[in-house]
Amino acid sequence: MRKKVTVVGGGNVGATVAQRVAERDYADVVLVDVVEGMPQGKALDLAESGPILGYDSNIIGTNSYEPTKDSDIIVITAGIARKPGMTRDDLLRTNMSIMKSVIAEVIKYSPNSILLVVSNPLDAMVYQAYVNSNFPKTRVLGMAGVLDTARMRTFIAREANVSVEDVQAYVLGGHGDTMVPLVRYATIGGLPLSHWLSQEKIDAIVQRTRQGGGEIVSLLKTGSAFYAPSAAVLQMVDSILLNKRRIVPAAVLLEGEYGVKDMFIGVPVILGESGIEKIIELDLTDEETIGFNKSIEAVQELIDAMENL
Repeated sequence: MRKKVTVVGGGNVGATVAQRVAERDYADVVLVDVVEGMPQGKALDLAESGPILGYDSNIIGTNSYEPTKDSDIIVITAGIARKPGMTRDDLLRTNMSIMKSVIAEVIKYSPNSILLVVSNPLDAMVYQAYVNSNFPKTRVLGMAGVLDTARMRTFIAREANVSVEDVQAYVLGGHGDTMVPLVRYATIGGLPLSHWLSQEKIDAIVQRTRQGGGEIVSLLKTGSAFYAPSAAVLQMVDSILLNKRRIVPAAVLLEGEYGVKDMFIGVPVILGESGIEKIIELDLTDEETIGFNKSIEAVQELIDAMENL
């Protein structure tokens, strides 16, 4: 039986996730959005690509949740971006409300699914998904670290003039300016970055990684990144549905790991068919720990703000 992936939110990220999953040809896709006709039109357009690209995935666009029944994975991209004049609390309040309504619907029809949250602010929204779903912690996670790590690997490869395939890196912490790119664990062909790049260039890569999303927003003028985010989601979906057991950074619930309790934060995990199979604890230096703690504080501020709304 084919797997089934529901994508909630038919904007650029959601629609591109639907496209990437459909083109894999191992799962059927349901694209859900509140805008009448939009998910249906995008689903039909994707279906009509099948004969050309050679996939038979069944793609449904809908404004209701009944067609999502018995999904294996629910990818949640729904939410609004912060607009001029909107406070952080306004954004949190709106996206919390959207997340709560989405979770209520998806768990009704797919109580055994895995929830993969992409909506921003990521670390706060995945926490909301967990609280509202009552799912076990192994089946609720957020996508951010794969994207941030991919950006770091891209910048490293370009500076060193090597293939991105030979670059390994990890980014921990929250999805934002306080993320922690782990230079010490980054390698090119198994050799440390210091073998290839000056400290000045390494520092510049770290800073650019932290501001990676903002750099794209400033270039686009309207909207934000969606090609790389959708690719990051696909890597996680692949690892789960194909039981690849990839080691990837993801926002997961920590209950004592890294000295953190009851918070979703980005750390390396093993992803398999049951969801989060293992949280990997890396040894951090004092400097890395300080950076990680700052990231935790930033996420805690978001959670506190949500609880006070």
